[in-house]
Amino acid sequence: MTQTDPRRRIPRTDALLADPALATAVARHGVEVVKAAVRVAQQRARTGEIEPGQVAEAARVALPSRTTSLRPLLNATGVVVHTNVGRAPLSAAALEAVVAAAGYVDVEFDVATGARARRGRGTLAALRDAVPAAGGALVVNNGAAALVLATTALAAGREVLVSRGEMVEIGDGFRLPDLIASTGARLREVGTTNRTTVDDYAAALGPDTGCVLKVHPSNFRVEGFTSAAPVEQLARLTTRDGSPVPLVVDIGSGLLRHDPLLPDEPDAASTLAAGATVVTASGDKLLGGPQAGLVLGEAATVERLRRHPLARALRVDKLTLAALEATLRGPVPPVTAYLHAVADELRARTERLAAAVGGEVVPVEGRVGGGGAPGVPLPGWALALPEECAERLRTGDPGVVARVERGRCLVDLRCVPVESDAELERAVRSALPPGD
Repeated sequence: MTQTDPRRRIPRTDALLADPALATAVARHGVEVVKAAVRVAQQRARTGEIEPGQVAEAARVALPSRTTSLRPLLNATGVVVHTNVGRAPLSAAALEAVVAAAGYVDVEFDVATGARARRGRGTLAALRDAVPAAGGALVVNNGAAALVLATTALAAGREVLVSRGEMVEIGDGFRLPDLIASTGARLREVGTTNRTTVDDYAAALGPDTGCVLKVHPSNFRVEGFTSAAPVEQLARLTTRDGSPVPLVVDIGSGLLRHDPLLPDEPDAASTLAAGATVVTASGDKLLGGPQAGLVLGEAATVERLRRHPLARALRVDKLTLAALEATLRGPVPPVTAYLHAVADELRARTERLAAAVGGEVVPVEGRVGGGGAPGVPLPGWALALPEECAERLRTGDPGVVARVERGRCLVDLRCVPVESDAELERAVRSALPPGD
């Protein structure tokens, strides 16, 4: 009696790809990803690990759950603008705008005339409406790019005056002197680390001065015997022939209007009202939008920056423009809501979580993060768990990033959406040590 080799019953690749479940997966993941999963499942059947009839299901189960390697996380650190987990989470309105902009859109097209139109005009109008003191607005791909464009257009081959106390490192090893040097401008330091007066700037002005640069030291504070020249005084500086000197102010965090919660954080509206020629900032920090660099200021100067060849290399795509406009026009973004979260409401949510899973509710202080408002505490509450829970939370599903402090894993709900509380509870249950 002849026996048939069971391996001959393993379905062919083309037959498997025609399976309804895998055909749907092809539409989502692409044929090559599905083929790779099919080949692995077929090999498992050849070795006898699974039956030939299980190949299609094994391939389906092995497919990734997402179409990107980026993994969604719940931010339970209490740090609102957390650079390592993507800074500002987008609002529902911004997400909707991104989806709408994913296809063909009138980003540079006038449907009325059929002619080319100003790129991102709706977003630029939203920026000007948000900061009426700005005569012009421009969007580039991040805050550093905004600063580079401004100094390149105004001072390439010339001098940029900056206080020695504002020679900051902006993160990941990138330092202001190196950034300015890349533009072809020469950085000229004035004043001292702890004290710089307007007279220091005035003494350094000369025929080679391209602009004065003021940088908000957003990720640190210098206290004690200190002083810095205010924008109002720097805006009045002139050359020997009486010509005004362009004043570029990098406020960093992207706060457009004053927020009483952050009294020492500069905002674009106040800085322009004080006389700045150009203000540069980030879009994905306190503004709560997508990664972008904002340029706001005197209309003629902003237009000069827009016409510079470098602006083309730094421009943003349609998805960023859409998300930024929706952030500016739409409801309060998550970053603003998390900053202004009410401590008593956070405590009530944390106590409900503790009642469900155990652990101790403890007072904590959150942080703004992202280089904004250093030292400003955000009072709140957290669930204290054993330290080993931190790793289990990070690697679980969903992934939860908590913080470890004094031998404890602290789960702070400040930046966890209320609608994710049940999901967080499941994650904490899975992360608890056996027997807890």
